[in-house]
Amino acid sequence: MGNQHIHSTTVIAVKHNGQVAIGADGQATMNAYVVKSNVKKLRKLQDGKVIAGFAGSTADAFTLLERFEEKLNSYGSNTRRAAIELAKDWRTDRYLRRLESMLIVIARDELLVISGNGDVLEPDHEVAAIGSGAMYAQSAALALKKHASHLTAEDIVRESLHIAADICIYTNHHFTIEKLG
Repeated sequence: MGNQHIHSTTVIAVKHNGQVAIGADGQATMNAYVVKSNVKKLRKLQDGKVIAGFAGSTADAFTLLERFEEKLNSYGSNTRRAAIELAKDWRTDRYLRRLESMLIVIARDELLVISGNGDVLEPDHEVAAIGSGAMYAQSAALALKKHASHLTAEDIVRESLHIAADICIYTNHHFTIEKLG
């Protein structure tokens, strides 16, 4: 079974009306098979003040989440600075450079995407998505933010995940959603 291509997930975060929410589906697939349907792809950090979601290799993501939490501790819970320092290490460290995962992190006033290319992105329109179903979820969230301003950030995340799960074969309807603010 070596070198199986693992597809997974949809993770989306939304800032809307003073709230920040993040959600992920629970599916992990290997080639054409669903290997698990209820994977937890969100992690609370800093006593729940920061929440991170991941797409890609689970083991790699856990390594990155541990490093990110170390950076948060080193930089006084400054989410942006911790993200930048993690991205620097991820890009330059021989071991980390091989890790295949992406992260979205949210804090009270922050929504950031961190990649192994050294990117720390604060997305336009306060919507970020990663994973196989990212573009479906992001498109849905942008439309909902624009035309359904009465919805909460959590509502937008949930509905966006439903739309992605209806379209993307690597995304299921088993969601985990967390919110801040």
